[in-house]
Amino acid sequence: MRERILTRLGEQIAGSDKLTVAKRRERYGALATKPAFKRFLRQTPTGKLRIDRGAVATETKLDGKFLLRTSDESLTAEDIALGYKALYEAERGWRDLKSTIDLRPVHHRREDRIEAHVQLCWLSLLLRVAEVEVGDTWRNIRNELDRIHLVTLATSEGTVSQRTELTHGQRHILKALKLPEPPRFYDFTPAADPAE
Repeated sequence: MRERILTRLGEQIAGSDKLTVAKRRERYGALATKPAFKRFLRQTPTGKLRIDRGAVATETKLDGKFLLRTSDESLTAEDIALGYKALYEAERGWRDLKSTIDLRPVHHRREDRIEAHVQLCWLSLLLRVAEVEVGDTWRNIRNELDRIHLVTLATSEGTVSQRTELTHGQRHILKALKLPEPPRFYDFTPAADPAE
């Protein structure tokens, strides 16, 4: 990843020595707004843009090393690392959720309201996961799945409940979400024997 960043940074500053001082400052300001570039970018005393090889060497020394802290001394290093990876995944999910549905801070004091809020956030995240997996909006997914109906047929022989035939779109959604097709028949109730 670092090599790709350095390659892109090199492309961005290539030819900048020919620019005026003001244009170089402008380019430096634009590149410095991107954290990936800023940590490897430096300006010489004359204002020329260069890749900071010292910063690259310092970061290279840290490759593959993590500093993790815990107060639970019974955990192994592997358990701690897995816990932090899981924490990272959870935090990334929350960031995705908040940026997608524009959540703002909500301050609750009652426990039941806190639980309700967390459940709503969880449901929102599940809807977002469904959108990503299916590759469509929740509104379209819901509209397609709403067309599945359960029909109860009553005859002199008894009653049977049967769902409608699945469309191609419904099958695609269920497959993308790794859900089994619902059973075709739900209930067989034979008519009562008049002799009984």
